[in-house]
Amino acid sequence: MTTQNTVYACLDGLATTYAVVDGATWAARRLGAPMALLHALQQPEPLPPVGDYSGVIGMGAQDLLLERLNALDAERTSLAREAARRMLEQARARVPEDAVGALQVLLRHGDLTDVLLEQEPSARLFVLGSNRPASSPRKIRLDHRVESVVRQVRQPVLVMTRPEFSAPSSFVVAFDGSATAQRAVQAVARSPLLRGMPGLLAMAGQPTQDMQVQLQSAQQQLQLAGFEVTTQIVPGEPEEALPALLQARGNTLLVLGAYGHSRIRQLIVGSTTTALLRLCTVPVIVLH
Repeated sequence: MTTQNTVYACLDGLATTYAVVDGATWAARRLGAPMALLHALQQPEPLPPVGDYSGVIGMGAQDLLLERLNALDAERTSLAREAARRMLEQARARVPEDAVGALQVLLRHGDLTDVLLEQEPSARLFVLGSNRPASSPRKIRLDHRVESVVRQVRQPVLVMTRPEFSAPSSFVVAFDGSATAQRAVQAVARSPLLRGMPGLLAMAGQPTQDMQVQLQSAQQQLQLAGFEVTTQIVPGEPEEALPALLQARGNTLLVLGAYGHSRIRQLIVGSTTTALLRLCTVPVIVLH
């Protein structure tokens, strides 16, 4: 069994799989936590049924076709299981033996979000990959698996947005003065994950005097926790200004609060969290 405070590397075999393994290894080391390689194996979609053509081709032929379809379904399930097993073996070989205190390899059946909700009582951090990069700020559709996980689990989620992972040398907190952003700052202050790195509190747009006061208060909170942190106000909308800022900073990590508005409002005006996850090319950690 996995122990409490496990870092789960959620593998899917797609382009960001190795980045997920490397990012989870880095996080487990920073947190001093055990690690688990996890794959959620979904049942393949069933093949379309054969219509009732028994009057044309005979009952015997109809039964034979159904038997062959059932055999094909079973074969597809078996092949998917074997592919998952090999992927997990390759991922395990990628983790250095001295990287983590304990390493679990888990193959579970079902939808990824459901599987992670089951594992959540033992989780400290989920790491997963987003495999649908955007080409412009107007394309804000996010990998549906990532969005589902981020919306429903309560533990932090570290999202790999590129096929390669490099350990970040700094971090940026997207701060807008909201209660969600303030909770994200509190979580950073408590956690050893980013300790020792220089940080930046970035606020997009034209902040009010009250928001500037909140920005300074967040800076003081992190400084009291031992962080070297500065602030910066960047003009423009967050989904345009922050990705540009991150790209200019190079090897960094973005810290986001998760979905600070109601689901109905997000459906009408969109979500900054979704947009930044979609557009950023650096690792993103989402905190509830």
